[in-house]
Amino acid sequence: MPRSVLMVAYHYPPAQASGTQRIVGFARYLPQLNWRPLILTVHPMAYEQDSKVWAEDLPGVTVARPWALDTARHLSFKGRYTRLLALPDRWVTWLVTALPVGLWLIWKHKPKMIWSTYPIATSLLIGWLLSRWSGRPWIVDLRDPMVLGRHPLDPSLRKLFVRLEARVLKRCHRIVVTTAGLKELLSQRYPDIAANKWLVIANGYDEEVFNDPAIVRALAAKPGLKNRTISLLHSGTLYLGPEERNPAAFLDALIDLQKQGFLSPPDSPDGPGIKLKVMLRASGHDAQIQAMIQERQLQESVVLLPTLPYRDSLLEMVGMDGLLLFQGEAFDRLIPAKLFEYLRSGRPVFALVGQSGDSRKILDDCGVPHCAPLEDRQAIAAALIPFLQEILRNQPNITSEERVRKYSRFEGARALAALLEDVAGLS
Repeated sequence: MPRSVLMVAYHYPPAQASGTQRIVGFARYLPQLNWRPLILTVHPMAYEQDSKVWAEDLPGVTVARPWALDTARHLSFKGRYTRLLALPDRWVTWLVTALPVGLWLIWKHKPKMIWSTYPIATSLLIGWLLSRWSGRPWIVDLRDPMVLGRHPLDPSLRKLFVRLEARVLKRCHRIVVTTAGLKELLSQRYPDIAANKWLVIANGYDEEVFNDPAIVRALAAKPGLKNRTISLLHSGTLYLGPEERNPAAFLDALIDLQKQGFLSPPDSPDGPGIKLKVMLRASGHDAQIQAMIQERQLQESVVLLPTLPYRDSLLEMVGMDGLLLFQGEAFDRLIPAKLFEYLRSGRPVFALVGQSGDSRKILDDCGVPHCAPLEDRQAIAAALIPFLQEILRNQPNITSEERVRKYSRFEGARALAALLEDVAGLS
């Protein structure tokens, strides 16, 4: 008979956020591994963006959605609100509604343990209190550290997060992180935490999604160059700080290659070089990045595009000539699911990453040769030349499905199921 696990997660469909798919992957595959997920999430009114697609129909999954308010949207007056109503985050009202619903789920379904995921610090508070009141073991899933580099920027919030992170990690029973680098960072920060308390489960990709008939057809129909123009896509948020996900040096490299005659704008009928169109989808900082594009007079070659629903974004991805990854050293311990979806997409990847971090190790493991440091325009330009030439010759370097399969979400769910059994004393 399947055992139950209560999973506290703010991000769950229809939330349109990168972390949503990690939770859905666990919910989809844990029932196949003899674990029944009880998802304690929020009513969609709490989400700033949603895809209008719910996931209530996953077999073997129970979903509870108590309401929660976004302080910035629901409790503000002329854009201002009381700071206490946004600590530890803007969804702290979820704590009030989730606790009684969580206790009812525990009473009704008798879960073996409680699991909660960050970011959204309120999720950790809910898991902590439910574990304390029910006596169930508590597993914390950290997709990001609570304190990293200059984040959080607000000094008082940073002080709060430093204290909260320490208490959470010391009081939970197990800690799941998404990269080996994040495990190393946090284990050095908390050397008194036992080594066997940590487990790495990568964000991964969902093979079930890539089995969608439309995506299968798109994968089978290899992209052909339209008007001899190479189309490159970056899908997801960019950041403008140093060593983050800043496209500035990449844009500078495009200028250099245009001056050399290697590249031409896509609408240039008589240009001497390769025609290149770069699409930056859902950058999150369109105004600032558009200014960067205009300053470099790259409007013909680089365009900004709005957010797409998840399935549509994957369809776009597999139809591209190539994919761009911006992942500077400041984010090198925070590997997004997008990297694994890129690798599974059957398209060549050009990666701007640190040279010895988690991103580069995964790319090397999957045989991706075209990498350059995020902030080195000369290295970027030099690495772009062979990458684009391979595409032009229809000989791109593509990661095989077999090579990337170890990063599937089913394998991640298998690792989580083994952890649940260990914590529950069932292994």
